[in-house]
Amino acid sequence: MVVLHPLSDFIDCDFAIADSSCSYWYEGRCPQSGNRLKLPRTSMSEAIAHGLMQYLAKNDYYSREGKMYGILLVELLNGEQRVLKAFSGLLNGCSVVEGWVPPIPGRDEVAFEESRTLAELDAIKQEIITLKQLTERQQYEILSNDFEQQLQAMSDRHRHCKHQRQEKRQQICNTLTPEALTIALEQLDEESRQQGIERRQLKRQQNAVLQPLQQVIAATDARISELKQRRKALSGQLQAQMHASYSLTNFSGRSQSLQQLMPGGSPTGTGDCCAPKLLHYAATHNLKPLAMAEFWWGESSVNQDKIPGEFYGACAERCQPLMGFLLSGLRPNPPIREEGVRSSSPIREEVWGEVTLPIIYEDEWLIAVNKPAGLLSVPGRYRDRQDSVLSRLRHLLPDGMALISVHRLDRETSGILLLARDRQTHRQLSQQFQQRQVHKVYEAILSGVLTIEQGVIELPLWGDPENRPYQKVDWQHGKPSLTHFQIMVREGDYTRVEFTPLTGRTHQLRVHAADAGGLGVTILGDRLYGCRAVTSRLHLHARELRFEHPQLEKTLHLQVVTPF
Repeated sequence: MVVLHPLSDFIDCDFAIADSSCSYWYEGRCPQSGNRLKLPRTSMSEAIAHGLMQYLAKNDYYSREGKMYGILLVELLNGEQRVLKAFSGLLNGCSVVEGWVPPIPGRDEVAFEESRTLAELDAIKQEIITLKQLTERQQYEILSNDFEQQLQAMSDRHRHCKHQRQEKRQQICNTLTPEALTIALEQLDEESRQQGIERRQLKRQQNAVLQPLQQVIAATDARISELKQRRKALSGQLQAQMHASYSLTNFSGRSQSLQQLMPGGSPTGTGDCCAPKLLHYAATHNLKPLAMAEFWWGESSVNQDKIPGEFYGACAERCQPLMGFLLSGLRPNPPIREEGVRSSSPIREEVWGEVTLPIIYEDEWLIAVNKPAGLLSVPGRYRDRQDSVLSRLRHLLPDGMALISVHRLDRETSGILLLARDRQTHRQLSQQFQQRQVHKVYEAILSGVLTIEQGVIELPLWGDPENRPYQKVDWQHGKPSLTHFQIMVREGDYTRVEFTPLTGRTHQLRVHAADAGGLGVTILGDRLYGCRAVTSRLHLHARELRFEHPQLEKTLHLQVVTPF
């Protein structure tokens, strides 16, 4: 089976010589030495991944389910570069697919047990489905609703009768003789007693009809609970067997089972992700990794945190704990320059691993950095999205824990990001942003030719909570959004444009560019909004920021060079 692929299957080989910038590091500590080991995701590996995306897009076979895919650029003993590709888990139910890296050894050893257990798990699943469709459930629901309606109607009728009796008592107390009054009051009391009996009879009838159904449903629910516990036990048992059998090998030639590497237990699917597959295969076939890239393809993930065509780092639960072991013994590559660091004379550069974070302005109240593309502004909600400008500076600077981000840039957008060193400065700067007193200039390359020279885009934007982070134009629910634009130059099939946003909505420039009511042309590299061109990044850069310094009472005009 052919697993090593030539570069020409994915990219123009000239790209390999022209660009080797880095946007992410796969990293971990060596269990033996304690040294931090790193493997980059470079512009070249991203371009290779884009070439794979184009291949996947041509075949519906790869769009039936959403999953993570990955490529690993490797060097053979003769110095030739080749590409490995892998998918996470199973691909349409198959673990071995022609042209893809095979699964990590160990699955074959438990194949019979796995097949038997999966068959039992499927039988449990089908029984649970059948039990949940129990006809008594529907009968109970219908009859229960019917009795509730009868009881409600009876309560309304009884309440009306009670009100009439109260009125009648008031009337007869002043008009009837004592003997007649006694008889009339007894009649009213008897009417009240009869209505109470009527209600109790209906309640007894309700219990007689519903209680047998409730007993059947309760017994069924107990059986479902029992089946779920059995399913959990079987899954845990199979997972333990597989993790004891799965054996990973690193570049020192050392092999260990998943059970040895993660003795405290690990989530289902550990060892089946792209990164472990790729690195294990390279280590066992004398291949030197140069760069790796992982991306999501197919439908968006269930919780909408994975977007087709977007790059992602090592997952925190399954892959990251294995990285230190997997990279052990790997010979270091030549230094990789960071993408987007060509800023205008940073006053200093804080180093995170081998990646620099240029600080372009700094005083005792605030700090401004030139954020590289591919790095979050602030940590995300999930563990695999904790790396960010804010978390790095908090780690690197003596007063870092006091830093607060004043605004944000999209992860794939590069440029000036402002952070405050105390709450008062943060509050004052935030007010300037809210009151539109901050002048912002972005530079972008559009993935087409724009004929008009300049203008204003005014489209209301709304984020669909069911499809985050995607934003769209919505005239009913959207928030007002205003952008000025000016063409800088037309470059072949592309247009370089300058954006000046007057509002600061999420993805404002990206939607105003892509939507037919705006420019109708996506920003180059904006896969979320429809750009399919093969490129190493989103071509959007926050070039200028002008605001009033809240403490020095002077205007600060910060500028950085556009890196594309």
